[in-house]
Amino acid sequence: MTKLNVNFNYNAWNEYLEWKKEDKKTSQKIDNFIKECQRHPFTGKGKPEPLKANLSGAWSRQSNHKDRMVYSVTTTELQIWQLKYHYSK
Repeated sequence: MTKLNVNFNYNAWNEYLEWKKEDKKTSQKIDNFIKECQRHPFTGKGKPEPLKANLSGAWSRQSNHKDRMVYSVTTTELQIWQLKYHYSK
């Protein structure tokens, strides 16, 4: 797979900036997830899992005990939907 372009929705970008300020360890883990997902979105660290029901088509990776990175993938793009909480607030 070629390297995917990364796109954040508005809320995910704000959560990304919050992690940068609040928690360097989790921030670094998210950066590593993003890099890994650009090449291998469905395998790797963080226990990647496909989501179900109304989130069908999206995937998640566990960044810590209570927070997940929720994302979807097209042939050219890695779309980041959420970086805090467990699937939704």
